[in-house]
Amino acid sequence: MQIVGFAAGGALLALLGARGALLTAAGLIAISALITAAGLRTHPPRATGRAGVAATWRVDRELLGSPAARPLLLAAWVPNGLIVGAEAMYVPYAGATAGVLFIAGAAGMLLGDLVVGRWVPAAARERLASPLQALLAVPYLLFVLRPGPVVAAVAVFVASAGYGGTLGLQQRLLRVIPARLTGQAIGLEGSGRMTWQALGAAAVGAVAELTGAATAMTVAGLASLLVTAALWRPLGQNRKSAPVARRISQTLP
Repeated sequence: MQIVGFAAGGALLALLGARGALLTAAGLIAISALITAAGLRTHPPRATGRAGVAATWRVDRELLGSPAARPLLLAAWVPNGLIVGAEAMYVPYAGATAGVLFIAGAAGMLLGDLVVGRWVPAAARERLASPLQALLAVPYLLFVLRPGPVVAAVAVFVASAGYGGTLGLQQRLLRVIPARLTGQAIGLEGSGRMTWQALGAAAVGAVAELTGAATAMTVAGLASLLVTAALWRPLGQNRKSAPVARRISQTLP
């Protein structure tokens, strides 16, 4: 859908200009919100009672304090966020051919998620999480050589397949927490991932102001790889840490 969106957005820009394309996108988002509101069925809640801010923070602190959940959350947030920061450099790096890099990234992500989510067994999916996150970073080291559009697109495509590692991290996160905390854990993982994407884009953009886009993309790839390497051992140690889920459950109301 990202690839389709890039193509549709380009067509709208050509036909309507930037303002018309943005207004059309806003209208389509509003229509999708109405369809979602009218089309989703009601499901019984996993928990009852008032969900206050204090209770939310208490559970978040427990999740972040867990030796099983914390490395999983950091692994889902930081390496991916740094690579999103590198992706934010496509336009200053490639100029008129930046669209090729965006399409290559979306296609690589689609392939990685499809293969990992559909055909890789569950146990192997968890074992491959860290190697796939390393794959997400390594191709960006090539940008120190300032490759041309074809090599850059291939590197981005291969790297983006590494996003499939997030599926293994999410799977293990669901395994080590109590079932009744699933919604909040996934919400924390998702919101933290988006926050780190914004932080990654800002940080890599700041580096690019000093060094240029190519060097900043290389620095982002190296930083992502270093974070993945630092988390490799903690993630390996907690692969069979289901008892931690029971400890979290016992400390929460």
